[in-house]
Amino acid sequence: MNRIFLDVHALQTVPPSNLNRDDTGAPKTAVYGGVPRARVSSQAWKRATRTYFGDENLLDPSELGVRTKKVVEVLAERIALLDESLRGQKALELADETVKATGLKTEVPKRKADAAKETGTVAPPEAKYLVFLSSRQLDGLARLAVDGAADIAAYLKDKANKDKAKEIADSRHSVDIALFGRMVADSADFNVDAAVQVAHALSVHRVENESDYYTAVDDENTEEETGAGMIGTVDFNSATLYRYAALGVHQLAANLGQGLREDEPQTEPVRRAVEAFVHSFVASLPTGKINTFGHHTLPDAVVVKLRTTRPISFVAAFEDPIRGDQGGHVREASDRLAAYVPDIERAYGDQESTLTWVLRVGPNTLKLADLGPESDTLSDLVTAVGCAVAERLEQPA
Repeated sequence: MNRIFLDVHALQTVPPSNLNRDDTGAPKTAVYGGVPRARVSSQAWKRATRTYFGDENLLDPSELGVRTKKVVEVLAERIALLDESLRGQKALELADETVKATGLKTEVPKRKADAAKETGTVAPPEAKYLVFLSSRQLDGLARLAVDGAADIAAYLKDKANKDKAKEIADSRHSVDIALFGRMVADSADFNVDAAVQVAHALSVHRVENESDYYTAVDDENTEEETGAGMIGTVDFNSATLYRYAALGVHQLAANLGQGLREDEPQTEPVRRAVEAFVHSFVASLPTGKINTFGHHTLPDAVVVKLRTTRPISFVAAFEDPIRGDQGGHVREASDRLAAYVPDIERAYGDQESTLTWVLRVGPNTLKLADLGPESDTLSDLVTAVGCAVAERLEQPA
């Protein structure tokens, strides 16, 4: 299969906010171009993108997975749904043996074991690490557990059944696993190479964190009782962020295999996954301190590139920080991108086979229209990208 890369670039302004905190509670930062910048970690935006799939019904639940240490409990619930006689402790025992047959390790956390001992209950085992399994994989493992319910230990000692457990856990990956990958340090066979790389979002200008001192009044205080019921501080900043993600479409296709549906062309699950990713990455938003700041914004501009060479980030357009001489940052950031993108693509010969789409809002982003065809809405952009990806996949290698 041909190498196909999809680059997604976005300029997004957020008001006072704390999208992604460090260990002190302050917004994360980074030094770039010799000055401090606001930063939102890749992990924060990947999680926001992944949860957006289900929250906005972009994908069917059967095409998504769950990432949890409580995989034994999740699997036990599915076992009970298949056979109502297998509930409670019996279902947990079946689930635990089946999970371990895949090569994953489980244990009862000491804290939960001690708490259960005090109450006279039994704490369920958990995986020693976060485990990412698709809905189809969990269903397959549940059926395997039910088949061997009479004597699950003996059933899974049979090499064919144990191999089947491993095969189920490593086939028919969900879209989110295919996109973001799966890693288990002590079971390399369980790993799935991620098709998506997400950069840390960086402000295009210098940013200094600020601190808000706040008070809360006790509603039951009398007039004689002065003072606040609580005082505190919360750190924040505001920024125009450059966001970037690179999707290896060929890796996504390899991870998905034949896809999750039997009655569709091989390119269809890839197209659907690409469309869901572009939509989610553009529209999602980390929710750190969102009740405090209500930072509900969307990107001012989105540029999508489909390439056959290699991914290219345009963050270097902002290595020299924007000063805000025009009263804000979006216009100059858009102008910088409009000038930088053609220059770097011409210098490295990456123009002829590259397709471009632009989605922009307002007059501040006008110069970005020179980069390529404009889409009126995010829906139009997503559809155009999905169709182009399907066409590229159908081309002979």
